[in-house]
Amino acid sequence: MASNDQVTVELWRGDGKEGQFVEYKVDAMEGEVVLDVVHRIQATHANDLAVRWNCKAGKCGSCSAEINGKPSLMCMTRMSTFEPGTTITISPMKTFPVIKDLVTDVSFNYEVAKKVPSLKIAPPGEDGVRRMYQKDIDRLQEYRKCIECFLCQNVCHVIRDHEENKKAFAGPRFFLRFAEMAMHPLNTEDVRTAAKDEGGIGFCNITKCCTEVCPEHIKITDNAIIPMKERVADVHYDPIRWIGRKIRGKK
Repeated sequence: MASNDQVTVELWRGDGKEGQFVEYKVDAMEGEVVLDVVHRIQATHANDLAVRWNCKAGKCGSCSAEINGKPSLMCMTRMSTFEPGTTITISPMKTFPVIKDLVTDVSFNYEVAKKVPSLKIAPPGEDGVRRMYQKDIDRLQEYRKCIECFLCQNVCHVIRDHEENKKAFAGPRFFLRFAEMAMHPLNTEDVRTAAKDEGGIGFCNITKCCTEVCPEHIKITDNAIIPMKERVADVHYDPIRWIGRKIRGKK
């Protein structure tokens, strides 16, 4: 890459009421990521540009944005992936209210987190030890890789295209939490009803868009949502269980 090369970026500038894309041209440098370019724009052209970031290593989840329409982490999107001369558009996550420029209000996710039941660990055995199989722990470790970038929440069309669904739909990030609870070998709390009633897992039609954008490559759909849906169906929609609940006078 020559030292006199430039990159053209269209950045969304505005707040929750109004905004527009503004074009910037800055010098291109070899080995950079999109966040580097945004920082250079901030330093040389737009000192008041609002952008959220922290680790610049793909582990904090702070710099989520939409790059050429694709929800991505700016710190993990290399400039070398774009064709020379391509105009790069950078906009805030669409699903959440804009605070300023690229910064969105993701507090919805923290409110949802409050609805997820807490882990209730079974008491130790007679020898004072709690035992788990390693294969069970390995399955749970995948869920723990989540960095809460909320890209999966952003791309989920159930809440992206329908604001009214946010009251009843937890979203893929929190279906990971429900799945972790349901599959934890020492958990005594049955979260299947909560996943249905509080989480609204029935709204999910498993399009796998959440899995496609996950920077940690968590198989959200296959390893969390589908198994959780099966568990919910077992307890609430299995005809034998339904008859049993009616006999016992339960809903």
